[in-house]
This record gives sequence, C-alpha cells and structure tokens, in this order.
Amino acid sequence: MKKGITRREREVTDINEIIGILDRAKIVHVGMIDGDMPYVVPMNYGYTMEEGKLTLYLHGATVGRKLDILRVNAKVFIEIDTDIVPFDGKAACQYGTTYSSVMGEGIAELIEEPEGKMAGLGILMKTQTGREFEFSEKMVTGVTVIKINVSEFTAKKRPMPMREN
Repeated sequence: MKKGITRREREVTDINEIIGILDRAKIVHVGMIDGDMPYVVPMNYGYTMEEGKLTLYLHGATVGRKLDILRVNAKVFIEIDTDIVPFDGKAACQYGTTYSSVMGEGIAELIEEPEGKMAGLGILMKTQTGREFEFSEKMVTGVTVIKINVSEFTAKKRPMPMREN
C-alpha cells in the first residue's frame, strides 16, 4: 500500500475496512495502455489479501482487445468503488456522493495452466457469491484467467455529511 492521497481525511488505512470495501464492491475498472491511448474495461473480480498484499483475479474470453493489450503491456491501474449514494444540500456546493474506493497499480499475468485457472475462478466466485465452487479442467479451457498483482494501492471513503436542520 502507499502513494499519496490528496484528501487525507478520506484515506482508509485499516486493512479490515479495505477488505470490507473489496467485499461489498463487485466490479473493478481495469485501465490499460493501448499504444498511446488509455483503455478501461469494467470486470467482475475475485481477490485475496495476504499480509497486506492485494491480488485480483478476473476472467474473460480467450481472444479480444483486452488480452491483445495485456500481451504487449501488462501494466494496469485498477479502480473499485461501492457505497455510492448521492446527497443534496441547500447550495450547489453542498451536493455530492458518498463512496468507498480502492485504487492501485499492478502487473497483469495471464494464467495458462488449468490448476491456476481453477484456483483463480474459485476465488472470483467466492468474492462474487460468497459460495465455494469447483471447476474441472474441461470447464476452464474456454476462458482466460487474469491475475493482477497490485503492487501499490490506496483506499478512501466519503461518508454522508452531517447536516443541521
């Protein structure tokens, strides 16, 4: 974890609170560089957090733009958000949105061996559904599993402001 956050009062450093954000959210936005242009794709994810190290697992088709990009440049940036609730105020500058988020950078790795795919898909499904699933080698042949080792990340939240009546 590290890199700076401008609004320090919104920073989340408690690992259990960060895990809560990762558990409540269901979509990660993965940013990549396609030549000289950014490319961002939303995806379902699974994660592990071991000794403060975040690893994400994604799955998708065996061909496509995302894979073409990652084979050339495996550097990615991730953004996950949840707890999104708009609120209003008496003046325009008092309107806003609550949120909790995790952002970070890492390296994507395409998992090729069936055992790794089965493990990654198990983690993804556990995160998405809270349930354990088993996968056969035959089941995983038609998908790509992407593992993102997130080298640095930050988390923050904006709670609902207290308003006087």
